[in-house]
Amino acid sequence: MSAPHDEPDPITLIEAVREFLTTEVEPEAEGRLRYHLKVAANVLAIVERELRLGEEITAAHRERLARLGFGSDAELAAAIRSGNLDQRHEELARDLREMVADKLAVARPGYGGSPRPAAG
Repeated sequence: MSAPHDEPDPITLIEAVREFLTTEVEPEAEGRLRYHLKVAANVLAIVERELRLGEEITAAHRERLARLGFGSDAELAAAIRSGNLDQRHEELARDLREMVADKLAVARPGYGGSPRPAAG
């Protein structure tokens, strides 16, 4: 936590709200309200993971793009569409798998065997 803010940090606050919703409110809710409460709790869990993992994932993503010779996802996508990376298929496939695993670690940990530990 950095000045001027004191504890608790944003991750702790979000986690507290999510836990309140899932442990106190959800058992009392029914039907449509319960469904939307689960959606809201899932969104908070995603935000928690993004806050915990975001800087690390962003740095790794930039490193992968640079290793492939690109400065942005748009440049990479254009190169893939044009066939400019066809000779680098194995390298590209490895990096794309890692990129997807990082996204899943935030959006849906455990899906597809996502290797990163994630909060929430």
